[in-house]
Amino acid sequence: MKNLDTGIFPTWCPGCGDFAIFSSIKNAIGMMDYPAESYFFTYGIGCHGHMCNFLDVYGFETLHGRPLPVAEGAKLANRDLNVIAVSGDGDSYGEGISHFMHIMRRNIDLTLIVHNNRVYGLTTGQVTPTSQKGFRSKSTPDGTIEQPMNPISTAILGGATFVARGFAGDPAHLSSLIVEGVKHKGFALIDVFQPCVTFNHINTYQWYREKVYKLEGNNTSDRMEALRISMEQDKLPIGIFFREEAKTYEEQVATQVSLSSEPVKTDIKDLIESFR
Repeated sequence: MKNLDTGIFPTWCPGCGDFAIFSSIKNAIGMMDYPAESYFFTYGIGCHGHMCNFLDVYGFETLHGRPLPVAEGAKLANRDLNVIAVSGDGDSYGEGISHFMHIMRRNIDLTLIVHNNRVYGLTTGQVTPTSQKGFRSKSTPDGTIEQPMNPISTAILGGATFVARGFAGDPAHLSSLIVEGVKHKGFALIDVFQPCVTFNHINTYQWYREKVYKLEGNNTSDRMEALRISMEQDKLPIGIFFREEAKTYEEQVATQVSLSSEPVKTDIKDLIESFR
């Protein structure tokens, strides 16, 4: 794990769930046999994005909501890379929701780890798509009237071939989920309950510990069963909800290329001249 440190110490708030996710990612890399140079990380804009400075692997801090298209481009350019996108709930479920939806149906072979703290922490506490109804913040002083998005059920219905959820309060379990997600051939979502100790005093470590439970013995190949479990609210399951094998986008592109004929050579001089 020390070999993955850059020597720059994280600047997150003391007690932030980002520390546990950061450690879980390093643990997961150490648990797998891939060399460090085989990883390529993309990050969005948010507290999590600073990880680009702390983790000594290839990385790219993108624009807000854009870690997925950059990750997708990297995977299509070099299929041998282990591509991992790291984002926040506002990043992928808000600003980047269109990229989230389309990458699932394409089944790009990469892993998305979402720091889901139900608040915009970097910009000092506004609501996100996953904030609970009634949550009071700087942007909703009287409480938000919107229903929260359920990213797990959205992913199950959206075509993700690996859907899991972890908890920053259980980094060992989270590391095992990350390993499974990276090794999975296809798009993998790992949503992580990540308490924001500074701006979210509702969804705290204690609040989650009283509600979360680990999935055991569930049929991860049954989409409808996974969807039913994802809708539970009184208790919050963590673990692998759904997993299936399907051809990846890259595999299908390679097949098309191999079957295509030589490109037709066309003289476009006349076309260019028509625009003069």
